[in-house]
Amino acid sequence: MASRLRIALVAPVAQPVPPPRSGSIETITSLLAEGLVERGHDVTLFATGGSVTRARLHAVYPLGYLENPALWPWELCELFNLSAAVQQAASFDLIHYQAPSAPFSLPFTTLCPVPLVQTVHHLPGASEVALWSARPEATFIAVSEQQARALAPLPVAGVVHHAVNVGANAFRAVPDDYLLFLGRFTEGKGVLTAIEVARRTGHRLLLAAAENDYYRQVVAPHVDQVHVAFVGEVQHAAKVALLGGARALLYPVQSGESFGLVLAEAAACGTPVVAWRRGAVDEIVEDGVTGVIADSLDDFVAGIPRALALDRAVVHARATARFGVARMVDEYAALYTRLARRSPEPA
Repeated sequence: MASRLRIALVAPVAQPVPPPRSGSIETITSLLAEGLVERGHDVTLFATGGSVTRARLHAVYPLGYLENPALWPWELCELFNLSAAVQQAASFDLIHYQAPSAPFSLPFTTLCPVPLVQTVHHLPGASEVALWSARPEATFIAVSEQQARALAPLPVAGVVHHAVNVGANAFRAVPDDYLLFLGRFTEGKGVLTAIEVARRTGHRLLLAAAENDYYRQVVAPHVDQVHVAFVGEVQHAAKVALLGGARALLYPVQSGESFGLVLAEAAACGTPVVAWRRGAVDEIVEDGVTGVIADSLDDFVAGIPRALALDRAVVHARATARFGVARMVDEYAALYTRLARRSPEPA
């Protein structure tokens, strides 16, 4: 490590870091905070009071707005948490905001005396980028090359792929006999496509996600608990068990996503994926090695036996090599070191 940095990591305040259930942003922020502390950096984590970290914890709220419905509107909670970091900016070399949706940090860019960088966790559209361009001096860190291209012409300091705790995603050489859909129940996640693929290939499908109106109105009529089974939202240990026990993970997202953390989590368990060619899938899934990338429904169906024939030990090894936490932390630390050399003056 060239120098010890004073880093503020601003997490969403929806739930604790790390999250008790699903929450890719909180998961990644936790891995990053712990890795930076391990390397000797001085890290302050702005998150809810229920968070568990070796970093210095600054909690504006004891509970997140997903836990306490009185904290509404949620956007105002995010702004209060973010502004707490900006108010203490003189204590840091750099502030990194992990945006839960829009980059609420942008208005603070010219008011903050140290570099304020942001990461969004979706694939932005042209209208969003046009709006964000009101602060053309703002700096982003992208989570994929696909996202970096979508952010243009906004400045992107670098691309850092997400990581998974490979050791916590136990490798399963011999899986159980089911396919898995793991994600939110929305039209965009493609759960109906997953059900159709399982039906056409004769495999049992498990659906792991929180029940909501879309599930009750659209998905539930297809669930018979025999061929298609609903298992609900699962905590981390149960999620790992489901991923490791699956013969393959189905990822039929209908529109592009900035990364797709579950793809790397599945690979860490040795489980291949079958995914639409959308968003950053090409960057994460190695077609014919760690999974199969499909361009049509027929491709998706034909990809199931191809995926099941892949060597699960190779899938796990590739995940270990490409998505380890040490790699992610090192890349962020290098970016922070470069960005911290800038000393913007408040407007």
